[in-house]
Amino acid sequence: MRNVPAPIYPLIAVLSWGAMFPLAAIALPHVDPFNITAIRYGVASVIFVIILATAEGRGAFSLEGQGWRLFALGSLGFAGFNLLACLALIWSQPQDVAVIVPTMPLVTVLVRWVRGGGRPSPMILSASIAALFGVFLVVTKGDVTRLSGGLGDALTFVAVVCWVIYTMSAAKFPSWSALRYTGLTAPLGTITILAVTAVADAFGWQRLPAPADVAAAWWELAFIVLFGAVAAVLAWNHGARLLGAANTALFIVLVPVVTLAMRIAGGYQPAPAEVAGIAVVVGALVVANLSGRRTASRPVPAPAAD
Repeated sequence: MRNVPAPIYPLIAVLSWGAMFPLAAIALPHVDPFNITAIRYGVASVIFVIILATAEGRGAFSLEGQGWRLFALGSLGFAGFNLLACLALIWSQPQDVAVIVPTMPLVTVLVRWVRGGGRPSPMILSASIAALFGVFLVVTKGDVTRLSGGLGDALTFVAVVCWVIYTMSAAKFPSWSALRYTGLTAPLGTITILAVTAVADAFGWQRLPAPADVAAAWWELAFIVLFGAVAAVLAWNHGARLLGAANTALFIVLVPVVTLAMRIAGGYQPAPAEVAGIAVVVGALVVANLSGRRTASRPVPAPAAD
């Protein structure tokens, strides 16, 4: 896998996530969002543990005194993002959520700046804004009245912040592989997912699916688990380690584009604004990539002599 270009990893993730939404829509009449999330990461966490044990052995499961920190990060990344994004759909239309999620590049550079990192590159920031505008066109078809605002939008933004912090925090474990970081945080975050889902089922906010419900959507659930969770998360975390959190987050704008492409393949006719939005997103990604290469190729000035 050493010869695989670094951008391929986040691309695998966004392709999986983009395809997941249409398939999840098919499964929703049978299994509610909270229980889909619980099934998704309940199964995926077991797979992560098996893969980690096979690849790195028992020693990889040592928390090294970071148990509570890893639990908090897993809860932010896996429970925080996925459960809040699902809960947001109660108050917001899906297109609202789809527009807010791609703000990850902007949130990432701002969080890094607030944490004491360098000022964001003007080119990367401009590309992020352009890509967000492109996604806005894709999802809304250029009709601003589709954005209703409200509590759901606020929850979606909080979900985005949760995932950004989780992604950036992988750098706090430089000696760990992406697999180890994922294999430890995913099961810990799943504890929170299962606990919240159990409470929601107990109070009747959601409905525990019957075996027949799960069987009716088994193919969609299998994709959501194997690709939407396992393959996507491993690829995303590895990409973040290779490219950095800000550059990796820029790829997230492709998720609604992939979703739209699947709808077109199913016979959907896109509006002109949607096609224009796709062009803007692709152009922004190309510009950001070229800018990143130029920055990386610049010589680093030698430090001044004392």
